[in-house]
Amino acid sequence: MPVSRLMALLIATTVVMPTLGQAAYADLLIKVDKSTQRMTVTVNGNQLYDWPVSTGGGGYDTPNGTFKPFRMDIDHTSDEWDNAPMPYSIFFTKTGDAVHGTYEQRNLGRAVSHGCVRLSVRNAATLWKLVKQEKMINTRVLLSGAIPGGVRSPAVARSQPMPLAADDPRYSAPPPRYQQLHHDEPASFPFFLFGR
Repeated sequence: MPVSRLMALLIATTVVMPTLGQAAYADLLIKVDKSTQRMTVTVNGNQLYDWPVSTGGGGYDTPNGTFKPFRMDIDHTSDEWDNAPMPYSIFFTKTGDAVHGTYEQRNLGRAVSHGCVRLSVRNAATLWKLVKQEKMINTRVLLSGAIPGGVRSPAVARSQPMPLAADDPRYSAPPPRYQQLHHDEPASFPFFLFGR
């Protein structure tokens, strides 16, 4: 074999071999529009999914901006919100905002969360597997728009759980729904409905 041919083969091998051992990862974009309460998922510019979501409601707005996910938890529960289930969590802010599944699918399409981006558990599982496959380093979460209805709140508003002590002055429980509005008039509904 001539030396020039051997050199060409050796150069080609040193260029190609390192790339064969590495998996090719794509650019994964999770785009959330708070105005429409929709999420689109694209890989290398090709849209794969378009799903309804629930972002932060009044007082708990989900922050706008571009974020990199930094932690994933398949079976997370919220320490802040009474151990609320957050299946397939993908955390994108250090203050605890995440994309995760919800069992309250009737609220999808409305801004009702405490700052997270909720989607159906099935869609959250699909997204979680896709981010795991493409790697967090290659994933961006882009949030834009405003809460529908013009409700504005601080971009990084975080809530505090209700105090547990009943005598705490900050605690005020709402009245029961069945409480009479006029105490001098008899109720116009049967009490047996409430298990007296």
